[in-house]
Amino acid sequence: MAINEHRFLILTALANGPRHGYGLVAEIEALTDGAQRPRAGSLYHALEKLESAGLVEQDHDQIVDGRLRRYYRLTEIGEVALRDEAAKRQKVASEALRRLA
Repeated sequence: MAINEHRFLILTALANGPRHGYGLVAEIEALTDGAQRPRAGSLYHALEKLESAGLVEQDHDQIVDGRLRRYYRLTEIGEVALRDEAAKRQKVASEALRRLA
């Protein structure tokens, strides 16, 4: 599975523990200094794709004010995929900065 920017941000947001949908949106917004705020539809579509690829899984559900919050977490495969993707992106970013220097 290709890890595009949107999926990369979701995986990164889950790297320090399980989160529910709104928690993911808030974490992605914080990670990108407000530049990215995924919409619910695209977030849950990406989560479905990541889940079917085995990179994330449902952790637990919680009812808050009568509403269901489903928490997701990285799988071991997801951690490896995130680590590999982050290393690739870091290598390219380092090269870009080297060329600009």
